[in-house]
Amino acid sequence: MIIRLGYVAMSTVVKNASPSKTMTATHFSKLTDREAAIRKLERIGAENLQNTLRLLKHNRAHDIMVFRFSSRFIPLIGHELLEDWNPIPALAAEFEELGSYAKQYAMRVSFHPDHFTVLSTPRKEVLQKSVEDLERHTTMLNAMGLGMEAMCNIHIGGAYGDKAKAAGRFVTNFQALRPPIQARITLENDDKTFNAIETLAIAEQVGAPMVLDVHHHAVNNEGEDAVQLWPRIQETWLQRARRYSAEEPAANLPPKIHVSSPKSETDPRSHADYVEAGPLWAFLQGIAPVTPQLDIMIEAKMKDDALFRLMDDLKRMDGVTVVNQASVMI
Repeated sequence: MIIRLGYVAMSTVVKNASPSKTMTATHFSKLTDREAAIRKLERIGAENLQNTLRLLKHNRAHDIMVFRFSSRFIPLIGHELLEDWNPIPALAAEFEELGSYAKQYAMRVSFHPDHFTVLSTPRKEVLQKSVEDLERHTTMLNAMGLGMEAMCNIHIGGAYGDKAKAAGRFVTNFQALRPPIQARITLENDDKTFNAIETLAIAEQVGAPMVLDVHHHAVNNEGEDAVQLWPRIQETWLQRARRYSAEEPAANLPPKIHVSSPKSETDPRSHADYVEAGPLWAFLQGIAPVTPQLDIMIEAKMKDDALFRLMDDLKRMDGVTVVNQASVMI
C-alpha cells in the first residue's frame, strides 16, 4: 500500500503565509467608502491566494501532494452585508495561477466547508445558506480550473432530536443539489452525532465517497472495528471511480482518511499538536492487504510539522519503505 501524507490549510514551518487573513464585519461596516472597503477585501483575498500558492510550492519541495485549502480565502464572502458582491472575477488571475500549479504537479487539493454548512437542518434559511456555501466552494474550484478530482468534504450534520429524520432530510437535500456540486462532495463521520457506520450508510445511499476520520471513530462508534468497515468505505471510492473514464484524474483518486490524536484523556475529542503513530499504524496494517493506495489528511494542530514528525515515526516501523519525503509503502 502506497500512503501519501497531507495537511490542512496552514503551515507552521513557512512564516508569514496565512491563507485566511480577514476583516471583521464590524470593521467593514465602519468604513464610509463602501467601494474602497470592497477593494480592500479583494486585496486581502488576493494575498490569501498568493500565500496559498507559496504553501503549494513549499509542499512540492517536500513531496507533499495532498493539501486542504482554507475555506476563508475571501473575507466576508457570503455575509449579509455583501450579498450583492461577487469577488471571483476580480481574483480570477490568482485563482487560475493557484489551480494551474496544483494541476501541473498533480496535487490532490480539497475544501472542508465550515461546520455551519449542514444539509440535515430542518430550517430553510440554514439550508439555503448551506447550499450557497457549497455553490461558492464549487465556484472557487471552477475558477482554479480544477476538475472533479478536487472535492469538498462535509459532515452529515446535527440530529435535531431525531437522527432518522435528520438523515432523511440530508438525503433529500443532497439529492436536490445541482449534479456538479453532488459530484464534488465527500462525507465524513463526526465525533458526536453521525458515526462511521451511519455516515457510510448515507454515503452508499447518495453515491458519495466516504472519508473515514479515524479519531472521530474512536470517540463515536457502536463497537464497530474500523478495519472491518473499511472494505465498504473503500467501495464508495471505487464506485465513484467507475463513473469516470480511466484518463480522468477523478477516476484515479485513492481513498482518503483523516487522522489526529486526542488532546488529552479529559478532552479526547479535541486534536493534539501531533499524531500518535501507534494507533494509526495498527489501522494501516489492518487495511494494507486490501488497499493499493491511501491518502492521509493530518488534522493535528502543528500542521506540516506534525506531518514531518509522523513521517519520521512511520520510517521506524517494520515493513515500511520510504517513497519520498511525504510518502511511504507498507
